[in-house]
Amino acid sequence: MQNHTKGIIYASITAFFWGFLAIALKVAVREVEPVTIVWFRFVMAFLLLAGWQAFKNPSSFKIVKKPPLLLILAALGLTWNYMSFMLGIKYTTPSNAQLFIQCGPILLAIAGFVFFKEKLNRNQVVGFAIAIFGLSFFYRDQLSAFFDVQGEYNLGVAFTLTSALAWATYAISQKKLVTKYSVESLNLFLFGLPAILYLPFVNFAPLANLHWSWWFLLLFLGANTFIAYTCLALALKYTEANKVSVIIIVNPIITFVTMGILTELNVSWVAHERFSMITILGASLVLTGAFFVARKKKVGSSDTSKKK
Repeated sequence: MQNHTKGIIYASITAFFWGFLAIALKVAVREVEPVTIVWFRFVMAFLLLAGWQAFKNPSSFKIVKKPPLLLILAALGLTWNYMSFMLGIKYTTPSNAQLFIQCGPILLAIAGFVFFKEKLNRNQVVGFAIAIFGLSFFYRDQLSAFFDVQGEYNLGVAFTLTSALAWATYAISQKKLVTKYSVESLNLFLFGLPAILYLPFVNFAPLANLHWSWWFLLLFLGANTFIAYTCLALALKYTEANKVSVIIIVNPIITFVTMGILTELNVSWVAHERFSMITILGASLVLTGAFFVARKKKVGSSDTSKKK
């Protein structure tokens, strides 16, 4: 399998898992404090990775002793990204948080052109244009809600925007780091440092009285972190940042579809969303644009992405 194809597959797995993340976080915050949720996600991801690496490749722990400065920056970016996104979810809806967090992948795409000198062919330019055009339709209802509602809603949006900036800082740093270090060694530090930083703020008492269903939700969030960020790092290793970003931008569609189903079912444990045919049209355009951006150029092209 070519590296380009691997990168697209890994990015798609990340988008799939992130599609359910916002909804799960919105539900979890009803019972567990935001900082505890964030800490648990990092701890579980670290333990899963550390357990596997202790058996497979113990030398990967060496980076923890003397991490490069860029890795520390990436870890700090990820630390704030998790907390600010969690607070954004708390004060707004899952779909609206997914709207504004997409500023992160957009910044990553821009970094791909500016810092990593990535090139676009004609089909990819068309794809980006279609995807951006589709996003304007896809998010129309959510943007109108942003201007209609004040107070905590807009506070949630502000937190989410800072989360997007922090995530872009992490992703750009990770893109540079994966060329020199293994994904596993990088993630050991990226999961471990935030877990230590958040530890003093965790209130363990409520965890003792949690029903098993809430523990199941926390375990899902931890596994989601481990799988999504492992795949994201591999995607950044194998293909261009701009392609990874446009695949990730697709993940809110999963959130919207799921929220649409939950709204139709009239569930009481998560706030309902509003949708229209314009939203569906926008989603279709985003998927079409993502296909054009991610598609590999034909054999015989001079594009370096055809190399294995």
